[in-house]
Amino acid sequence: MAKKPKLHRYSDLLSFQRLMLLIATLVNYPGIGCREDEESTENHHNALALLQNQMEITAQNLEINLEKPAIATLRKDLETLRETGILEKRMYRWGYYLGTGVMNKQELKIAFDALESMAIYQGDTVARQIHSKLKKRIKGLDISKKDDFFYPIRKNLNRAINYTDPEEMILKGRNQRNLYHHIPKLEMAILKGQAIEVSRKEDLFNQGNIGVEIIIPLQLIYYNIAWYLVYENCVNNQLIIGRINRFSNYFKVVSLAGRHIEAQKESLKKTEFLLKNGWGLNLGNKEEQELELQGKLTLEKIKVRFYPPVSNFIQEGELRHLQQRIKLTKNSTDNKILHLDYFINLPPRSLNEFLFWLQGYGSCVEVIYPDSLREKHKKGSIELSQRYDKE
Repeated sequence: MAKKPKLHRYSDLLSFQRLMLLIATLVNYPGIGCREDEESTENHHNALALLQNQMEITAQNLEINLEKPAIATLRKDLETLRETGILEKRMYRWGYYLGTGVMNKQELKIAFDALESMAIYQGDTVARQIHSKLKKRIKGLDISKKDDFFYPIRKNLNRAINYTDPEEMILKGRNQRNLYHHIPKLEMAILKGQAIEVSRKEDLFNQGNIGVEIIIPLQLIYYNIAWYLVYENCVNNQLIIGRINRFSNYFKVVSLAGRHIEAQKESLKKTEFLLKNGWGLNLGNKEEQELELQGKLTLEKIKVRFYPPVSNFIQEGELRHLQQRIKLTKNSTDNKILHLDYFINLPPRSLNEFLFWLQGYGSCVEVIYPDSLREKHKKGSIELSQRYDKE
């Protein structure tokens, strides 16, 4: 004789439908119940009410005749999902979602495009692996036109100019024997705040950062054409940015203990300030950094004059630098730009990189002041002219 089945809370059809409807809502509307205003100081935020309303809409869309569940009932249903591991046993203060499924299809599309660019053009090894796996999984999604999902609506064409993937290096017989071979360990050291020993094999800007250094890595950044490592020198706490391919294959963890993530964030905050305040990636020496972070460093006042047609492009860059100021001089007869004056105050450490940027505009740019920068720019122009005169 068959055993009599043991009934439970969801044995009746309505209860079962309600639970399935809850799961369907969480799947199709990840993050439901999230507070819209992250900065709000309002203590009361009823995420369950938002979830309750969305369940009612989901029921209507699926043509399921089900009354809106009471908040108390919904709370019990959520507890059931926690008990069965469908939801984690934690607070969902920023909205409900299942596992790592925090995005809807539109959000996933944007994130996928960004990941694809990072994998293909920036040559990020981990991004390439994830992109390959994710692309296979996405093929199983129920999208009306699956090929449309893989159409690259957004793309970042900034391309790394050196090899970044160790597997690709070996496959093509182009092993660079550099720090790219240790990226997973480097990322772990960043998260744990561990001191590591690395060796800089090249110092193209002659700043003295060459040879073996004990550092605390802070972040990997991509800038224009390459990946860089932001780090803090353990000897004097100087903040430095170095291109990854200019480090050798040497990597050693000096301290397994590491430091707290808040200390990492504090150093990174200082780095971000220096980057915003300056121009390019040179963060200066330790003494300059301390003065600059305290607001005591004397900045160089710079005035550069751009002429057409380049002046029109410079005018477009309203957010090129937070401290910039632009002044236009126009022809009174046809209102066309005669020239554009570009004003900015920069720390001395940034003048060389600022000059490199100016030189890209050739004869359409003139440095007005300071005299030191004007002379450097003039000297470079004369040397360029002399090279052509030799022909």
